[in-house]
Formats: sequence, structure tokens, C-alpha cells
Amino acid sequence: MRIARAVVGVLLAVLVTACTPEGPSFKTTDITGVGFGRDFALTDHTGKPRTLADFRGKAVVMFFGFTQCPDVCPTALSLLADAKSKLGQDATRVQGIFVTLDPDRDTAELLSRYVTAFDPTFIGLVGDADATAKVAKEFKVVYQKSPGRTPESYTIDHTAAMFVFDPAGRLRLFVSHGQDAATLAHDLGEILRTSG
Repeated sequence: MRIARAVVGVLLAVLVTACTPEGPSFKTTDITGVGFGRDFALTDHTGKPRTLADFRGKAVVMFFGFTQCPDVCPTALSLLADAKSKLGQDATRVQGIFVTLDPDRDTAELLSRYVTAFDPTFIGLVGDADATAKVAKEFKVVYQKSPGRTPESYTIDHTAAMFVFDPAGRLRLFVSHGQDAATLAHDLGEILRTSG
């Protein structure tokens, strides 16, 4: 009798597990529950103040960089645009955000032209030096000016990664530089599938 009960118990557990929706299976780094990257307060390229709450209901992909970046930043934004295009109708549920680390040169007008060249729905965010430092610290993004041949031709060394939020505004993924569009598209699909 005990064995029969044990077998029935195991079968019930298997059936309950089979009826439970499967959780996400990410290919990039799952950082769900970390204590950073909770919010931001910056201005978009149209002059509108923005926080994370403005994008509830969408998966948000954030990248920190600067418009005069020669390689990493345009590569990242191209990758995001490509990944988004692979999502079909779900592409409308993804918001790309580019946060400039170079507020001295990256004006709202310049950001507007830059980010929309990759995807017309992408948004550029800018703040003054203090706001930029604050949001970078919140996301544990490291950045530093590297002198160029002239005072105006400096570059910025910075953390090269994407941060992905689910539609409820929870930071879920850290996408390191060098991933491909198919991998990012897969993980965005998982975020959207498992977030309702």
C-alpha cells in the first residue's frame, strides 16, 4: 500500500510539473533579482523626461555608449535592430534605449539622428554629467574619457553590454558584447513569452 501511494505521489508530481508553464531558457546571462539597475531618470532625444516606468509592457534593451564610438556602439545597436527584426509581430513589444556617456558632445539632436538610423523606434537618453554618472553607477557601468589628438577628439572607454528588462520593469539579462542577433532574439522571445 505504501509503495502504491508513493507511485501515485510521484505520478501526480510529474503531472503537476507537466501542467506548469515552462520557465525561460536564456542563452545570455540571467541576472534576475540583482540589486542594481533598478531605474533611471534621464531625458530622451525629443526633450521628454524618461524613467523605466514609461516603458512598462515592453521588453527594454539598454546600451550605454556614445555617438562618436567607432565600433562597439554601432555594432551593438545594429545587433539589437537585427534581433528585433527577427521577432516578427513581437518586435513592437521591444524598446531599444541608448544612454549616452558623452553628454558634452551628444546633444538631443545628434542622438535623435544617431539612434533612429538603426531603428526608427530606438530612443536616445541624455543627462548632465551628474545624472550620467548616477545612472552609470546604478547599472555598474564603468566609463572613462581617453584623450585624442585634440581636446575634442577624445573617445570613451566603457562597459560594452546590454541590459534587458522584462515588461514588468525587472532587470533580467546581461548581454555581453559579442553575442549574435539570433541569440539576443531568442532571449527576447523568452522574456516576452514568459512575462505575459
